[in-house]
Amino acid sequence: MFRLFALFSGLFFALCAPATAQDAPRILAIGDSLMAWHGVSGQSIADVVAKQLGEPVINNSVGGAKIIHALPITGALGMRIDSQFQPKGWDWVIMTGGGNDLFLGCGCRACDRRISRMIDPTGQTGDIPKLIARIRATGARIVYIGYLRSPGVDSVIDVCLPFGNTLEERITNMAQRDSGVTFLSLADLTPDGDRSMHGLDMIHPSVKASRLIGTQVARIIQKADKSR
Repeated sequence: MFRLFALFSGLFFALCAPATAQDAPRILAIGDSLMAWHGVSGQSIADVVAKQLGEPVINNSVGGAKIIHALPITGALGMRIDSQFQPKGWDWVIMTGGGNDLFLGCGCRACDRRISRMIDPTGQTGDIPKLIARIRATGARIVYIGYLRSPGVDSVIDVCLPFGNTLEERITNMAQRDSGVTFLSLADLTPDGDRSMHGLDMIHPSVKASRLIGTQVARIIQKADKSR
């Protein structure tokens, strides 16, 4: 009887015990609506990565979040992307960011100054390199995801394309300086005239696009990290 009691007691405490560091999630996703989209239905980019790798991915991304966000309260609640990252022993951080700074922050006009605040032409200074350095200092590796392009049909963000290209060129320069950072460009993901990669608003990713992007991210992680 005592042995039976001890067995059930051990099982109870094992089930109720808090997760150890070894059991804790090791991959974090941060960013804006590109990462957050379809999260409610469990079909976001982060959800796809989790399914592909067979391990949990914590998704702290927030729709509308920006790299530069001056309001302290909403910024601390996730509208400033750097506030979404907390050092908790992550192996990988998957991130997006910068698109809302162009579309919402400067209306895709006269954005040169804002881009330079986010990242300089060499990719060494600015708020984005500062965040990348903060993450890399914890030992985590990074996959930085670029943005979908318009499929050659009208979209309210088409006017932002030249500025978006400049931003991504600078992020590419930054990633080339650090083997622990991979920039995943989505510039060639959308075939000309193919609306299936976007939602009805022609801005956010469709479920199909989230699945394709998440699969690419998972492959990058698996190629670099043979333990997965």
